[in-house]
Amino acid sequence: MSRDAILADIRAALGRSPGAAVLPIPASARVPPRRAGDPNVELEMLLDEIGKVGGKTQVLAEGGLADALAALVEAEGIKKATCWQTPMLQALRVEQLLRELGVEVVSPFAGKEALAACNLGVTGVDAAFPETGTLLLRGAAADRPRMVSLLPRVHLALLSPQALRADLSPAFAEIKGEGYFVFVTGPSRTADIELTVTIGVHGPQALYVWVLPQG
Repeated sequence: MSRDAILADIRAALGRSPGAAVLPIPASARVPPRRAGDPNVELEMLLDEIGKVGGKTQVLAEGGLADALAALVEAEGIKKATCWQTPMLQALRVEQLLRELGVEVVSPFAGKEALAACNLGVTGVDAAFPETGTLLLRGAAADRPRMVSLLPRVHLALLSPQALRADLSPAFAEIKGEGYFVFVTGPSRTADIELTVTIGVHGPQALYVWVLPQG
């Protein structure tokens, strides 16, 4: 069937004629931008939504990162890890803490096979959306290789409360013009034609999101 025939059938189904003016969008179809609420409430909503999609969350106390990493390494059997090289993760001494726990740290600039052999990938979070429990990770900068969040079996995302955004609009304004970014909503899920869901086929099997102390 030709393109013109297809469009003619659509017009007929909608009761329109060629060249007719497009009807205005009804007011009921326009959704106003979401407004952020109290930061504590927004954070609680975010963590609750992450939990609903299978993520594991924790609010870290001041100086609690080392103990939390030790518990994660033991629980998940972490032997190899790779990390973003951002100033925030370097200031938190994530790589040093992992080495002190006996974990081999692999460069995030290593090849895909080396990164896929890692049990843990550690990243920051550039934006987080409370309504859906979704994280946004920017991949344009050299210090945050995108494969760190995609190839290791476990993804640990360290979240500063300042990353909270009311909705997508301000986040899209921040990343406008960037060539790559990742949205993360829970561990990787894949469903076949029979709708059988499998975890971790096209991404991490486990997602941990830890909230850093206000600083």
